Amino acid sequence: MTCEPCIRVQGRTLIPADLLQLQATIDGHPRWSRHRVAQELCQGWNWRTPSGLLKTFAARSLLLKLEQRQGLRLPALRTGNRRRPWGLRPSPVAEPPSPAGLVAESLSSLQPLQWHLCRRGTAPWDRALGLLRQHHYLRCTRPVGTHLLYLVHDAREREVAVHLVGAAAWQCAARDRFIGWSAAVRAAQLARIANHSRFLILPWVRVPHLASRLLGQLTWRVCADWPEQHGWALELLETFVEQDRFIGTSSRAAHWQEVGLTTGRTRQEKHHRIAAPRKSVWVYPLHRSFRPRLGVLSTREVR
Repeated sequence: MTCEPCIRVQGRTLIPADLLQLQATIDGHPRWSRHRVAQELCQGWNWRTPSGLLKTFAARSLLLKLEQRQGLRLPALRTGNRRRPWGLRPSPVAEPPSPAGLVAESLSSLQPLQWHLCRRGTAPWDRALGLLRQHHYLRCTRPVGTHLLYLVHDAREREVAVHLVGAAAWQCAARDRFIGWSAAVRAAQLARIANHSRFLILPWVRVPHLASRLLGQLTWRVCADWPEQHGWALELLETFVEQDRFIGTSSRAAHWQEVGLTTGRTRQEKHHRIAAPRKSVWVYPLHRSFRPRLGVLSTREVR
């Protein structure tokens, strides 16, 4: 196993001794599954969500990255289990058929919009993900970690939109300057920010002002649903708008704030090369006092 003097993975800094200890633990328990390794890692690091749950999804991601980048030897995948072992791609799922009818009406004729929180393993969950896979330019295989998935219908039960809100980006210079927090505060409080990672108005829906209405409703839905589903409150939402595709008119109309641009580098890019389209960064504070609630005592805290 090759080691670098200092390795940054999942927001954590590891040294060669950490990797050697982790490998010794895995080798010393040959009957452990990968899931058990992730659980033990979370226990040893006290790696938990604000509600106290083990962050096993984050630990799984970290272990896979260490396997790919540092040669960490993980237990063999157990393919005989009922559940698909993590580290393998999901099997293809048939995409949902699209309705023939065009929805081209006034916004008032669709009211009231009906928001459905989709729970993992249910038919609405499969439907919402199928729509994202088929119609969103970024697609979505399956969300991991803490998230909320919504399928929105109009008053006549017609599907009009899908929203996916999940974990915030570990680093975003424009967002971090806006908040004014230091790296230490960010590491401690990042879970109180969520990322609006997918927003899809279905292609057969042509309704003026629908996008801004949905973005406005999203903020209070997430503010209420996140604590109920995950056990802690959010203070801020973020989203990234690809400049070559959108200009952010709907976000601005819904009172989101544009705070800058991304660098154009992906999370996996290590050599400071442009690897993705630059995106405008938008935020929506969920509380007026979001900075002190995030532990920021002064806007000069950023390092």
